[in-house]
Amino acid sequence: MKKLLTATVLASAVSALSAFSVPAFAQSAPAAEAAPASPHELSANLALVSSYRFRGIDQTFGRPALQGGFDYAHESGFYAGNWNSNVSSGAGFPDGNLEMDLYGGWKKTWGDFGLDLGAILYYYPGSQGRGLGLGADSGAVTNKEVYVGASWQFLSLKYSHSVDDYFSLRGWDATGASTGKSTRGTHYLELAASYDLGDGWGIDAHVGRLSAKHMKNGSYTDWKIGVSKDVNGWLVGLAYVDTNAKGSCSGSGSFQPYCFAKSLQDDAGALDASSSTKDAGRGIAVLSVSRSF
Repeated sequence: MKKLLTATVLASAVSALSAFSVPAFAQSAPAAEAAPASPHELSANLALVSSYRFRGIDQTFGRPALQGGFDYAHESGFYAGNWNSNVSSGAGFPDGNLEMDLYGGWKKTWGDFGLDLGAILYYYPGSQGRGLGLGADSGAVTNKEVYVGASWQFLSLKYSHSVDDYFSLRGWDATGASTGKSTRGTHYLELAASYDLGDGWGIDAHVGRLSAKHMKNGSYTDWKIGVSKDVNGWLVGLAYVDTNAKGSCSGSGSFQPYCFAKSLQDDAGALDASSSTKDAGRGIAVLSVSRSF
């Protein structure tokens, strides 16, 4: 969020010494005081990416995504927002093709240091979570997290903790069979750096670790390195994203939870995957074009 600054008005008085009086109509009128800046800020963002990666994992089966959202910020530090993207149902959202994020929190900076406290709801309208182990009345796939972040200059550290079943999933064993155990408590820790090189150029890097609860082979590390360029207000970026997530689709060895199907449909509580599959954690170059308004 952009930090809101309260505008200050500087008034200067000029006195003139003269032996003669100055007619009233010739005197300069006092400068009008500028209106105080609003404590509220509204902004929007729009992006087109060649592939949507969430915590390093493919959400669109390698296809492009159109993304965008709105943000509200108050000078006190409180904020709220909404962000949206198309997704592939095969990423774990049976019958769903849209991600909607709703979030809010409090963020403040003191010189080079910053603190961010908040909560977020990931919601997939139209999806069916019952095939993921929650039962017939589970409704749409969701994920609820609380988070705390800290920053210093160009470095940031953030911890996110799931307070419900992680994306409506229940646990599984080494064979992939459901254990019915809750995945609440799954958490993600990420360290990121973003450095301004000047003249509109920037570099950024990221490493994150997902610690999956009761999901055999579900934990993994992801990383990213990228470069960006500001072109007349549009930010063009190119990044390489990779993970060590277990996503082999060869069908041999231990269960590979990140081998995703192209699509998933819910049929009376059962999941029917299409024949096309892909390693959702494989390394890939991602091109993006974005803008904030």
